[in-house]
Amino acid sequence: MSFDAQQLEEHCHKILNSARIKNKILILCEGDLPNIKGTESPQSYSKIEQLPDANFYKACVPPRQFNQYLPVFFNCGDRSSVIKTYFRLLELCPENSSQYYLNPNKLFAIVDLDNQDKTIEDYSFPSTDAIFFDLYQKFQVNPQNASNHRIWTTGLIHKETYFIIPELQDFFDMCINIPHYKNNPLSLNKIYLDMAESIIDDIDIEKYFDRVKKRLKDNFDSEFHNKNELKDLWIDKFNVTVEKEQKDELIL
Repeated sequence: MSFDAQQLEEHCHKILNSARIKNKILILCEGDLPNIKGTESPQSYSKIEQLPDANFYKACVPPRQFNQYLPVFFNCGDRSSVIKTYFRLLELCPENSSQYYLNPNKLFAIVDLDNQDKTIEDYSFPSTDAIFFDLYQKFQVNPQNASNHRIWTTGLIHKETYFIIPELQDFFDMCINIPHYKNNPLSLNKIYLDMAESIIDDIDIEKYFDRVKKRLKDNFDSEFHNKNELKDLWIDKFNVTVEKEQKDELIL
């Protein structure tokens, strides 16, 4: 969902007038909005944090340590609309404004990295890729640079990939009803290998190969010049890597 000018204004004013964001960190994210016959109702709009992607990010916050600082997450449509909403909110609610509940110093946004780069005008980083390269080091947040960013990208290509990071294998193994993949107990290593094999069928990787290669260049000792070589290089390295930390980095 991408906002037109009128939808953007309406969305921003509903956020600014939401008492739920008073004294809270507000994080804008991707995700559809509640919709009833094309118009968001006040009742459905107040439950926006129960919808993907807001509910995903909210669930990622450690409840005990950060409960009193729990941010409010608001869906804002697609990646472009998230960024538009971020800047429009800053325009509508200048610093020290007492007219709205929003504190501009507590406003952030997070969007999927995606294979497509997204230009950002009038921001300290010119694009989503520029944010990624400054904010992450080997796909983990670089704490030295984190304070420079108000608009974040995910470190992995899409937020859904965080459901299959290596640390979750122990969790899947302990489930009462063990999840299965291809009629066998779920093995993330098997999924990773199948994902690697599917690289050759990925149209996005082919279309944006130069960008993909730039993002991965520090992860391989050898050169790769096309998606077939990337697939073979990754599988070969995965099969011979024994040390867990190196293997986890390769998986990410």
